[in-house]
Amino acid sequence: MTGKKTSYRDAGVDIDKAAVFVDRIKPLIKSTLRKEAVGGIGGFGGLFHLDTDKYKNPLLVSATDGVGTKLKIAHMMDMHNTIGIDLVAMSVNDLIVQGAEPLFFLDYIATGKLGLETSVRVVEGIAKGCTEAGCTLIGGETAEMPGFYKDDEYDLAGFCVGVVEYDNLIDGSEISVGDTIIGLPSNGIHSNGYSLARKVLFNKQTGLDINDKIEGLEDSVGMELLRPTKIYVKPILNLIKNFSIRGIAHITGGGLTENIPRILPQRCGAVIIQKTWTPPPIFKIIQDMGSVDDSEMLRVFNMGIGMTIIVPEEDSKEIIDHLKMLGEQAHIIGHITNREKESPTVIFE
Repeated sequence: MTGKKTSYRDAGVDIDKAAVFVDRIKPLIKSTLRKEAVGGIGGFGGLFHLDTDKYKNPLLVSATDGVGTKLKIAHMMDMHNTIGIDLVAMSVNDLIVQGAEPLFFLDYIATGKLGLETSVRVVEGIAKGCTEAGCTLIGGETAEMPGFYKDDEYDLAGFCVGVVEYDNLIDGSEISVGDTIIGLPSNGIHSNGYSLARKVLFNKQTGLDINDKIEGLEDSVGMELLRPTKIYVKPILNLIKNFSIRGIAHITGGGLTENIPRILPQRCGAVIIQKTWTPPPIFKIIQDMGSVDDSEMLRVFNMGIGMTIIVPEEDSKEIIDHLKMLGEQAHIIGHITNREKESPTVIFE
Protein backbone atom coordinates (compact mmCIF):
# COMPACT_ATOMS: atom_id res chain seq x y z
CA MET A 1 0.00 0.00 0.00
CA THR A 2 1.42 3.37 -1.03
CA GLY A 3 0.43 7.01 -0.83
CA LYS A 4 -0.97 9.15 1.95
CA LYS A 5 -2.81 7.39 4.76
CA THR A 6 -6.50 8.19 5.03
CA SER A 7 -8.28 8.72 8.35
CA TYR A 8 -11.91 8.90 9.40
CA ARG A 9 -11.39 12.63 9.91
CA ASP A 10 -10.36 12.93 6.25
CA ALA A 11 -13.76 11.39 5.40
CA GLY A 12 -15.49 14.09 7.43
CA VAL A 13 -16.04 12.37 10.79
CA ASP A 14 -14.12 13.77 13.79
CA ILE A 15 -14.16 11.20 16.61
CA ASP A 16 -12.04 13.42 18.87
CA LYS A 17 -14.47 16.32 18.57
CA ALA A 18 -17.34 13.93 19.32
CA ALA A 19 -15.60 12.89 22.54
CA VAL A 20 -15.23 16.54 23.57
CA PHE A 21 -18.92 17.03 22.83
CA VAL A 22 -19.87 14.18 25.15
CA ASP A 23 -17.74 15.67 27.92
CA ARG A 24 -19.39 19.07 27.42
CA ILE A 25 -22.93 17.74 27.70
CA LYS A 26 -22.39 15.44 30.71
CA PRO A 27 -23.26 18.19 33.24
CA LEU A 28 -26.40 19.03 31.24
CA ILE A 29 -27.53 15.42 31.31
CA LYS A 30 -26.73 15.09 35.01
CA SER A 31 -28.98 18.07 35.76
CA THR A 32 -32.02 16.12 34.49
CA LEU A 33 -31.49 12.87 36.40
CA ARG A 34 -34.35 11.35 38.36
CA LYS A 35 -33.54 9.02 41.26
CA GLU A 36 -34.62 6.02 39.16
CA ALA A 37 -31.86 6.56 36.60
CA VAL A 38 -29.04 4.04 36.94
CA GLY A 39 -25.46 4.72 35.88
CA GLY A 40 -24.35 7.58 33.69
CA ILE A 41 -23.90 8.53 30.07
CA GLY A 42 -21.59 6.43 27.92
CA GLY A 43 -23.10 2.97 28.16
CA PHE A 44 -24.59 1.12 25.23
CA GLY A 45 -28.05 1.69 26.67
CA GLY A 46 -29.65 3.96 29.24
CA LEU A 47 -30.76 2.28 32.46
CA PHE A 48 -33.89 3.18 34.41
CA HIS A 49 -35.32 1.39 37.43
CA LEU A 50 -39.13 1.43 37.37
CA ASP A 51 -40.47 1.84 40.89
CA THR A 52 -42.82 -1.14 41.11
CA ASP A 53 -43.80 -0.20 44.66
CA LYS A 54 -45.33 3.00 43.32
CA TYR A 55 -47.42 1.28 40.62
CA LYS A 56 -49.68 -1.76 41.14
CA ASN A 57 -50.19 -2.39 37.43
CA PRO A 58 -47.87 -0.09 35.45
CA LEU A 59 -48.48 0.57 31.78
CA LEU A 60 -45.55 1.96 29.79
CA VAL A 61 -46.37 4.58 27.16
CA SER A 62 -43.92 5.66 24.46
CA ALA A 63 -43.79 8.51 21.96
CA THR A 64 -41.37 9.73 19.32
CA ASP A 65 -41.28 12.90 17.22
CA GLY A 66 -39.14 15.63 15.71
CA VAL A 67 -39.56 19.37 15.22
CA GLY A 68 -40.00 19.47 11.44
CA THR A 69 -38.94 22.50 9.45
CA LYS A 70 -38.87 24.71 12.53
CA LEU A 71 -35.20 23.73 12.36
CA LYS A 72 -34.93 26.05 9.33
CA ILE A 73 -35.91 28.98 11.56
CA ALA A 74 -33.23 28.04 14.09
CA HIS A 75 -30.66 28.03 11.27
CA MET A 76 -31.94 31.32 9.83
CA MET A 77 -31.69 32.94 13.27
CA ASP A 78 -28.48 31.08 14.19
CA MET A 79 -30.13 30.38 17.54
CA HIS A 80 -30.04 26.78 18.71
CA ASN A 81 -30.65 26.86 22.46
CA THR A 82 -34.46 26.50 22.37
CA ILE A 83 -35.11 24.00 19.57
CA GLY A 84 -34.32 21.17 22.01
CA ILE A 85 -37.22 22.32 24.20
CA ASP A 86 -39.49 21.81 21.19
CA LEU A 87 -38.08 18.33 20.67
CA VAL A 88 -38.90 17.29 24.23
CA ALA A 89 -42.29 19.02 24.22
CA MET A 90 -43.55 17.17 21.16
CA SER A 91 -43.10 13.79 22.83
CA VAL A 92 -43.93 14.53 26.48
CA ASN A 93 -47.11 16.40 25.52
CA ASP A 94 -48.19 13.29 23.59
CA LEU A 95 -47.57 11.08 26.64
CA ILE A 96 -49.46 13.24 29.09
CA VAL A 97 -52.72 13.04 27.13
CA GLN A 98 -52.96 9.40 28.20
CA GLY A 99 -52.24 10.29 31.81
CA ALA A 100 -48.65 9.05 31.64
CA GLU A 101 -45.86 10.65 33.62
CA PRO A 102 -42.75 11.05 31.41
CA LEU A 103 -39.84 9.06 32.82
CA PHE A 104 -36.92 9.25 30.42
CA PHE A 105 -36.00 10.80 27.09
CA LEU A 106 -33.47 10.01 24.37
CA ASP A 107 -32.37 12.27 21.53
CA TYR A 108 -30.89 11.68 18.09
CA ILE A 109 -28.87 14.42 16.38
CA ALA A 110 -27.77 13.85 12.78
CA THR A 111 -25.43 16.33 11.12
CA GLY A 112 -23.10 16.72 8.19
CA LYS A 113 -20.26 17.93 10.37
CA LEU A 114 -20.36 18.23 14.14
CA GLY A 115 -20.50 21.89 15.13
CA LEU A 116 -19.42 21.66 18.74
CA GLU A 117 -20.94 24.87 20.09
CA THR A 118 -24.16 24.50 18.11
CA SER A 119 -24.62 20.92 19.28
CA VAL A 120 -24.03 21.88 22.92
CA ARG A 121 -26.67 24.63 22.58
CA VAL A 122 -29.14 22.08 21.20
CA VAL A 123 -28.56 19.73 24.14
CA GLU A 124 -28.92 22.66 26.55
CA GLY A 125 -32.45 23.08 25.21
CA ILE A 126 -33.16 19.35 25.45
CA ALA A 127 -31.99 19.32 29.07
CA LYS A 128 -34.13 22.34 29.89
CA GLY A 129 -37.16 20.68 28.32
CA CYS A 130 -36.54 17.47 30.27
CA THR A 131 -36.25 19.41 33.51
CA GLU A 132 -39.51 21.21 32.77
CA ALA A 133 -41.23 17.90 32.00
CA GLY A 134 -39.69 16.13 35.00
CA CYS A 135 -38.02 13.39 32.97
CA THR A 136 -34.43 12.18 32.70
CA LEU A 137 -32.28 12.68 29.61
CA ILE A 138 -31.01 9.13 29.78
CA GLY A 139 -29.03 8.91 26.55
CA GLY A 140 -28.89 9.67 22.87
CA GLU A 141 -26.92 9.49 19.66
CA THR A 142 -25.03 12.08 17.64
CA ALA A 143 -24.26 10.96 14.08
CA GLU A 144 -21.88 12.77 11.73
CA MET A 145 -23.02 11.98 8.19
CA PRO A 146 -20.85 13.87 5.70
CA GLY A 147 -22.27 13.82 2.20
CA PHE A 148 -25.78 13.22 3.51
CA TYR A 149 -26.30 16.56 5.28
CA LYS A 150 -24.53 19.83 4.60
CA ASP A 151 -21.80 20.72 7.10
CA ASP A 152 -23.96 23.34 8.84
CA GLU A 153 -27.17 21.28 8.85
CA TYR A 154 -28.57 19.00 11.52
CA ASP A 155 -31.79 17.11 12.14
CA LEU A 156 -33.37 16.05 15.42
CA ALA A 157 -35.53 13.22 16.66
CA GLY A 158 -36.65 12.41 20.19
CA PHE A 159 -38.05 9.40 22.01
CA CYS A 160 -39.75 9.33 25.40
CA VAL A 161 -41.14 6.68 27.72
CA GLY A 162 -43.69 7.33 30.44
CA VAL A 163 -45.79 5.31 32.85
CA VAL A 164 -49.42 5.32 33.97
CA GLU A 165 -51.33 3.07 36.32
CA TYR A 166 -53.36 0.78 34.06
CA ASP A 167 -56.65 1.69 35.75
CA ASN A 168 -55.87 5.41 35.37
CA LEU A 169 -55.22 5.34 31.62
CA ILE A 170 -57.00 8.21 29.84
CA ASP A 171 -58.19 6.92 26.46
CA GLY A 172 -61.37 8.92 25.79
CA SER A 173 -63.68 5.93 26.20
CA GLU A 174 -65.62 7.63 29.02
CA ILE A 175 -66.35 10.79 27.01
CA SER A 176 -70.09 11.38 26.71
CA VAL A 177 -72.57 13.88 25.25
CA GLY A 178 -72.72 17.08 27.30
CA ASP A 179 -69.09 16.99 28.44
CA THR A 180 -67.19 20.26 28.37
CA ILE A 181 -64.10 20.95 26.25
CA ILE A 182 -61.51 23.11 28.03
CA GLY A 183 -58.73 24.74 26.04
CA LEU A 184 -55.23 25.46 27.34
CA PRO A 185 -53.58 28.26 25.38
CA SER A 186 -50.54 27.78 23.19
CA ASN A 187 -47.84 30.43 23.13
CA GLY A 188 -47.67 30.51 19.34
CA ILE A 189 -47.15 28.11 16.46
CA HIS A 190 -45.35 25.51 18.61
CA SER A 191 -43.79 22.98 16.16
CA ASN A 192 -46.31 22.42 13.36
CA GLY A 193 -47.16 24.16 10.11
CA TYR A 194 -43.74 25.70 9.50
CA SER A 195 -43.56 24.74 5.84
CA LEU A 196 -46.70 26.78 5.21
CA ALA A 197 -45.58 29.60 7.50
CA ARG A 198 -42.22 29.91 5.74
CA LYS A 199 -43.81 29.80 2.29
CA VAL A 200 -46.22 32.61 3.21
CA LEU A 201 -43.80 34.83 5.11
CA PHE A 202 -40.51 34.52 3.27
CA ASN A 203 -40.82 35.00 -0.49
CA LYS A 204 -40.09 37.60 -3.17
CA GLN A 205 -43.48 39.21 -2.79
CA THR A 206 -43.20 39.89 0.96
CA GLY A 207 -39.47 40.63 0.95
CA LEU A 208 -39.47 39.81 4.67
CA ASP A 209 -36.21 39.16 6.48
CA ILE A 210 -36.11 36.83 9.49
CA ASN A 211 -35.15 39.78 11.72
CA ASP A 212 -37.89 42.13 10.49
CA LYS A 213 -40.68 43.28 12.76
CA ILE A 214 -44.33 43.04 11.74
CA GLU A 215 -47.06 45.19 13.20
CA GLY A 216 -48.86 43.24 15.91
CA LEU A 217 -45.86 41.16 17.01
CA GLU A 218 -43.85 41.99 20.12
CA ASP A 219 -40.66 40.47 18.69
CA SER A 220 -39.11 40.03 15.26
CA VAL A 221 -40.82 37.51 13.03
CA GLY A 222 -37.91 35.12 13.61
CA MET A 223 -38.15 35.30 17.39
CA GLU A 224 -41.91 34.77 17.18
CA LEU A 225 -41.50 31.68 15.01
CA LEU A 226 -38.75 30.30 17.24
CA ARG A 227 -40.80 30.64 20.44
CA PRO A 228 -40.47 27.18 22.07
CA THR A 229 -43.38 24.79 22.32
CA LYS A 230 -45.18 24.93 25.65
CA ILE A 231 -44.80 21.89 27.90
CA TYR A 232 -48.04 21.00 29.69
CA VAL A 233 -46.86 18.03 31.75
CA LYS A 234 -46.78 19.41 35.29
CA PRO A 235 -50.16 21.21 35.32
CA ILE A 236 -51.93 18.25 33.70
CA LEU A 237 -50.34 15.72 36.06
CA ASN A 238 -51.55 17.88 38.92
CA LEU A 239 -55.02 18.06 37.40
CA ILE A 240 -55.23 14.29 36.92
CA LYS A 241 -54.48 13.71 40.60
CA ASN A 242 -57.36 15.93 41.67
CA PHE A 243 -60.14 15.51 39.10
CA SER A 244 -61.84 13.05 36.79
CA ILE A 245 -60.51 13.72 33.28
CA ARG A 246 -62.28 11.92 30.45
CA GLY A 247 -60.07 12.85 27.51
CA ILE A 248 -57.07 15.00 26.52
CA ALA A 249 -55.88 15.94 23.05
CA HIS A 250 -52.52 17.51 22.19
CA ILE A 251 -53.19 19.98 19.36
CA THR A 252 -50.30 19.44 16.97
CA GLY A 253 -50.27 18.82 13.20
CA GLY A 254 -53.86 18.53 12.06
CA GLY A 255 -55.00 21.20 14.49
CA LEU A 256 -58.26 21.02 16.40
CA THR A 257 -59.90 19.55 13.30
CA GLU A 258 -57.99 16.27 13.34
CA ASN A 259 -56.62 15.86 16.86
CA ILE A 260 -59.83 16.04 18.89
CA PRO A 261 -61.42 13.15 16.90
CA ARG A 262 -58.49 10.92 17.89
CA ILE A 263 -59.88 10.64 21.43
CA LEU A 264 -63.64 10.68 20.77
CA PRO A 265 -65.87 7.58 20.88
CA GLN A 266 -67.46 6.90 17.49
CA ARG A 267 -70.85 8.14 18.68
CA CYS A 268 -69.53 11.56 19.74
CA GLY A 269 -68.72 14.80 17.97
CA ALA A 270 -67.32 18.10 19.19
CA VAL A 271 -68.61 21.65 18.82
CA ILE A 272 -65.87 24.29 19.06
CA ILE A 273 -66.93 27.90 19.63
CA GLN A 274 -64.16 29.99 18.09
CA LYS A 275 -65.13 33.32 19.67
CA THR A 276 -64.26 31.94 23.12
CA TRP A 277 -60.54 32.65 22.64
CA THR A 278 -58.28 35.00 20.71
CA PRO A 279 -55.43 33.34 18.77
CA PRO A 280 -51.96 34.94 19.01
CA PRO A 281 -51.43 37.58 16.27
CA ILE A 282 -48.99 35.43 14.27
CA PHE A 283 -51.86 33.28 13.00
CA LYS A 284 -53.82 36.20 11.53
CA ILE A 285 -50.63 37.53 9.95
CA ILE A 286 -50.00 34.20 8.21
CA GLN A 287 -53.62 33.88 7.14
CA ASP A 288 -53.84 37.42 5.74
CA MET A 289 -50.46 37.40 4.00
CA GLY A 290 -51.08 34.00 2.43
CA SER A 291 -54.84 34.29 1.83
CA VAL A 292 -55.23 31.00 3.68
CA ASP A 293 -58.77 29.67 4.17
CA ASP A 294 -60.18 29.37 7.70
CA SER A 295 -60.55 25.61 7.34
CA GLU A 296 -56.93 25.25 6.23
CA MET A 297 -55.68 27.33 9.17
CA LEU A 298 -57.66 25.16 11.60
CA ARG A 299 -56.30 21.98 10.00
CA VAL A 300 -52.65 23.06 9.92
CA PHE A 301 -52.11 25.16 13.06
CA ASN A 302 -53.12 24.98 16.73
CA MET A 303 -54.68 28.47 16.36
CA GLY A 304 -53.85 29.36 19.97
CA ILE A 305 -55.01 26.17 21.69
CA GLY A 306 -52.16 23.81 22.56
CA MET A 307 -54.10 21.24 24.57
CA THR A 308 -57.76 20.36 25.06
CA ILE A 309 -59.23 18.62 28.10
CA ILE A 310 -62.66 16.98 28.11
CA VAL A 311 -64.37 16.86 31.50
CA PRO A 312 -67.85 16.41 33.00
CA GLU A 313 -69.78 19.68 32.58
CA GLU A 314 -70.48 19.94 36.32
CA ASP A 315 -66.73 19.90 37.12
CA SER A 316 -65.64 22.41 34.47
CA LYS A 317 -65.66 25.60 36.56
CA GLU A 318 -63.73 24.04 39.43
CA ILE A 319 -61.20 22.57 37.00
CA ILE A 320 -60.69 25.93 35.28
CA ASP A 321 -60.19 27.61 38.66
CA HIS A 322 -57.67 24.93 39.60
CA LEU A 323 -55.77 25.38 36.34
CA LYS A 324 -55.67 29.14 36.87
CA MET A 325 -54.20 28.52 40.32
CA LEU A 326 -51.47 26.54 38.51
CA GLY A 327 -50.82 29.46 36.14
CA GLU A 328 -52.83 28.17 33.17
CA GLN A 329 -55.36 30.62 31.68
CA ALA A 330 -57.76 27.87 30.62
CA HIS A 331 -61.29 28.47 29.35
CA ILE A 332 -64.27 26.58 27.95
CA ILE A 333 -64.08 26.37 24.15
CA GLY A 334 -66.83 23.86 23.34
CA HIS A 335 -68.77 20.76 24.24
CA ILE A 336 -69.40 17.15 23.21
CA THR A 337 -72.47 16.35 21.16
CA ASN A 338 -74.11 13.42 19.41
CA ARG A 339 -72.50 12.79 16.05
CA GLU A 340 -74.80 12.08 13.17
CA LYS A 341 -73.59 9.52 10.66
CA GLU A 342 -71.50 11.06 7.86
CA SER A 343 -71.40 14.45 9.63
CA PRO A 344 -68.08 16.12 10.53
CA THR A 345 -66.60 15.01 13.84
CA VAL A 346 -65.66 18.59 14.76
CA ILE A 347 -67.97 21.50 14.00
CA PHE A 348 -66.73 25.08 14.36
CA GLU A 349 -69.16 27.84 15.30
